[in-house]
Amino acid sequence: MLTFVQNVEDIVRMVTKTDFIASLAKGLKVIEAFRDEFPQLTISDAAEKTGLDRATTRRCLLTIHQLGYADFDGKFFTLTPRILRLGTGALAAMPFVRLMQPWLDQLSLQIDQPVSVCVLDETEIVYVAHTAPRRVMSVGMMPGSRLPAHCTAMGRVLLSALPDAEARAKLDASDLSPRTQQSLTDAGQIMDCIAKIRIDGYSYVDQELEIGLRAIAVPVYNARGRIVAALSTGVAAFLATPEELVTRYLPALLKTQEGVRRILR
Repeated sequence: MLTFVQNVEDIVRMVTKTDFIASLAKGLKVIEAFRDEFPQLTISDAAEKTGLDRATTRRCLLTIHQLGYADFDGKFFTLTPRILRLGTGALAAMPFVRLMQPWLDQLSLQIDQPVSVCVLDETEIVYVAHTAPRRVMSVGMMPGSRLPAHCTAMGRVLLSALPDAEARAKLDASDLSPRTQQSLTDAGQIMDCIAKIRIDGYSYVDQELEIGLRAIAVPVYNARGRIVAALSTGVAAFLATPEELVTRYLPALLKTQEGVRRILR
């Protein structure tokens, strides 16, 4: 599921109608309806979130329950740990992750801060690799974790790789409700930040995601110069001002960026 294909529609365009299994697509859509904020779903809940009819949703939920991917108490369905086989297997098999991890480990030791790599999935970023000598966020991040793209340093870097119209469309589809009093909530202001990132080559976010956390991110390029991910570190706000974030951590991030670029083919 975690590939550099941007969304399901890209995949659909690559196959013919006779190759496309609609029932499988519906089942995956139901699985994706379970989120951090919706860990338990009734049939009606899942139907509402997926846009599928109630009968189809019921069959999908009962199927994943029968296969051991969900528990059912008579009212609520909840995903079981078995569902992790789908995501962790994909991550482990990604050559990109295997190539990146040693660089992340080395960078984290060098700057003595957590380091992460993310890719864009619709309006969210998905962590594909993470190393942390210490914990600076109240919520621990791990491969597979998701955060909104619009209020994160890595998310804005990845949005900057898109044409303006596409980046704006993703912002328009996002929930721009403030996470903190520092959060930018106007799509136009965020687009201004994205334009600046294209010039500066990096992004930093000052406590927009979580009070007490500052983060700085740079693009991860492949050998052809295409942005395929974002690389970031997050720092407790009392350890570095926004200016110190740039002077202290950006050089190391850029050095890793250049090293990784040579090996991503």
